[in-house]
Amino acid sequence: MTQTRSPSPTLRLLCAALLGAYGHAAMAQDTGAAGEPPAMQRVEVTGSSIKRLVSETATPLSIFKAEDFAKQGLTTAQEVLSKIPSNASSMGSGNAVGGNTSGLPTGGQASADLRGLGGDKTLVLLNGRRIANHPYDGASVDLNIIPIAALERVEVLRDGASAIYGTDAIGGVINFITKRSVNVTNITAEVVAPEHKGGGEHRINLSTGFGKLDTDGYNIFGVLDYHKQNVLTSQDRAFSATGIVPSRGLSITSGTTFPGNYFDAAANGGNGLAGNPYAASGCLPPLSVPAVPANGTCRQDYTRQIDDLPAQQQIAFFGKGAFKLGGGHLATVEYLHSENKVKARTAPPPQTGLILPISSKYYPGNAGGVPAQPGLSGQPLSVNWRPVEAGQRQIDSDGKADRLVLALEGELAGWDYKTGLSHAISKSSEKFTNGYVQDAGFAAGVLNGILNPFGEQDAAGKAYLASTALRGEVQSAKVTTTGFDIKGSRELMQLAGGPLAIALGGEARREKADFNVNRDIAGQAASSGLSGSLSKSGSRTIEAVFGEVNLPLIKDLEVQLAARFDHYSDVGSTTNPKLALRYQASSALVLRGSASTGFRAPTLFEKNAPPSKNDTNDTYDDPILCPGGVPQPGANPLRDCDLQQFKLQGGNEKLKPEKSTTFAVGLVLEPIKEVTLAIDYWNIHLKDKISSLPEQSIFGNYEKYKALFLRNPDGSPYAILDLNDNLGEVKTDGIDVSLNARLARGAYGDVSVSVDGTWTHKYDYQNERGGAFIANVGRYADNNPVFRWKHTAALNWRMGNWGATVSQSFKSGYTDQNLVDPQFRHDVPSYSLLNVSGSYAWKGLLLTAGVKNLFDREPPFSNQGTLFQKGYDPRYTDPIGRAWYLRGSYTF
Repeated sequence: MTQTRSPSPTLRLLCAALLGAYGHAAMAQDTGAAGEPPAMQRVEVTGSSIKRLVSETATPLSIFKAEDFAKQGLTTAQEVLSKIPSNASSMGSGNAVGGNTSGLPTGGQASADLRGLGGDKTLVLLNGRRIANHPYDGASVDLNIIPIAALERVEVLRDGASAIYGTDAIGGVINFITKRSVNVTNITAEVVAPEHKGGGEHRINLSTGFGKLDTDGYNIFGVLDYHKQNVLTSQDRAFSATGIVPSRGLSITSGTTFPGNYFDAAANGGNGLAGNPYAASGCLPPLSVPAVPANGTCRQDYTRQIDDLPAQQQIAFFGKGAFKLGGGHLATVEYLHSENKVKARTAPPPQTGLILPISSKYYPGNAGGVPAQPGLSGQPLSVNWRPVEAGQRQIDSDGKADRLVLALEGELAGWDYKTGLSHAISKSSEKFTNGYVQDAGFAAGVLNGILNPFGEQDAAGKAYLASTALRGEVQSAKVTTTGFDIKGSRELMQLAGGPLAIALGGEARREKADFNVNRDIAGQAASSGLSGSLSKSGSRTIEAVFGEVNLPLIKDLEVQLAARFDHYSDVGSTTNPKLALRYQASSALVLRGSASTGFRAPTLFEKNAPPSKNDTNDTYDDPILCPGGVPQPGANPLRDCDLQQFKLQGGNEKLKPEKSTTFAVGLVLEPIKEVTLAIDYWNIHLKDKISSLPEQSIFGNYEKYKALFLRNPDGSPYAILDLNDNLGEVKTDGIDVSLNARLARGAYGDVSVSVDGTWTHKYDYQNERGGAFIANVGRYADNNPVFRWKHTAALNWRMGNWGATVSQSFKSGYTDQNLVDPQFRHDVPSYSLLNVSGSYAWKGLLLTAGVKNLFDREPPFSNQGTLFQKGYDPRYTDPIGRAWYLRGSYTF
């Protein structure tokens, strides 16, 4: 990054206004004079600001048509992107389960992640313009707000595009493109019915429009879409039903249980005694079971009381009006409103460090019926208790997005221009609706003898427990983005290989973020992960100018030069160039390559997020009080051993920007007209990656990170300090392969096949500047695996009104997380799913029926402990199983 004095924003925008405008990619045909064949119109495609024939692109671009979504039963934008091999993760709303309790809130967000670099380095556009990022990370778009029913196609640019679209397009660009016009009415209904219990879906959408641009001079249309997915609980599937699988060495449990565990610090000569009144009789299976090895305490199998997929409901409206103004000018207005509601449930709230006095009738051996325990000192007990009777903790997330765009395009003084003004708002809020309790009131109920931590409550206990319930909105956030853009392109002169063309433009936008915590509620529930959070806000202005030149130097060689200058009011300035080459070696072979730099400023949330004390994802032993699982003098094993610890997360105002270099080389081969093969090598080097240090690294090397272990005055653990930081470098490279073939055309129909795959050669990263590189390909490193090979394939058949599709997705195997005994070391096998569908079209009716996951393939076992879901990894697999879907569409 270079720190420079920024030119006057007004001057920059004025210069840009004289030269160009901004717009989105679209495909069109220009109808010639009567009797003449339609002429292909040069259009702008994702990856370039200069209009050209699509076949002329010099960068690797993948296009996915909306009609193919329906064939494969894809019902959300998240599902669509899960079929893109270069996209790393397919998990969305499932991450909301435990999102608050084990990390920063997600609000049910689903995000794209090209190249595995993180959603913050994948630029998501709608019709070529930005959408406001989700307010809880401020760095990535929530895919749930994309109006899939309004889409015409999705274009994925797989190389860096910082010089064209913005400095943060390090991993690539995903451009969701809606229909340009609609002048018919369409009603579509769809049902997805799983063969097994839970997870069913249904959606319905309506689109209608009127007016034809060519004849009427205008078109106005709207699309209304409703989608609902039912909850899938961990108990609905055997592979996710428990965190205890002895045959696999898996025992991911909690020491905060029902019945509660106790610790008597004064017993055993002052060395302390831990136990549970019901451990000898087997605890209370299946929710709690005796600890292994046996130590007189119980362990909670909390996996039994979470959701694999939360209940989710989405509604979206997209409207657009286009109006010819004469003289070749076109004015458009777009409006998007989207809502996403998620109900995420986890196990009942853990309550630790409760004081049970000997005066309580529920003290072991007293009148409350709790069995007497040998060895007790008669002093107060410290109790860890999970009140199952309070119910599962439930957080209802409510996300909303609005976006208004006013745009103008046309031709002026020989320039094709596009310009627009946009305003976007993204909001999310969370409410406690069940399970959460007031910590202080709950502790008082144990202290005064009303609550029984070892069994069911009597009438007084039930009434008191109900009085401690917490309900209401606990947090909310809002991101507002207002932008102006203008861009123009034209041909200047003829070179040996064709016309020299340029594009110039400018952009300015204002971002504002607010994060609000309702301390009246959050401050009363440590298990919310927000008890120490404070409300914060921030804002910034980003201004940019950019340019692009297309140089056909000789007949078969095209050179693309582009550069972008951005100024951030709170970070500084940066200039990012790009060079791309395309060489038509022969009629059957195209060679191409590109090189560029990238720059991603820390988001307002990454810099300003309030400190939040959350549970760790995995369970750990305190390195001082319980090293190797052995309690030391003064330790409380119910607090210090084999338990989720706390981590203090939040923003860091000292963050530096991320910087990257990207290059790619490839070829497109067309040996015969019916077969096209593309092979592209890509290489990305990222510096100063912004993230929090993996908790596994901190607990795995106490000597190195001892300064991050924060303690209370009495020496007991408080939390590990794990704020956002610039961790180091990421080096990744690999090969993309794409094959498209038309196998047959004749009396038995048309048959075609397509294969898209990504082979990752290397993904190495550092957890600190100058630190050792950690290899991630083919193995679960700190937080996740990186797959060596991923592909999707489809076989399509069509004859007359009939059609059929067979599609497959595949992920290679990897070495598991393996935080288990070495004898249970595990490798996750490869994972493949097959979908089949058939369709019939008659007049305005289109019927599609199919089967997702035809062979009912269960997710392969994984011993990962990072996510709340256990027994498998929900980020990369389908927990639904075989599901039948039926889609009916009628157009009139």
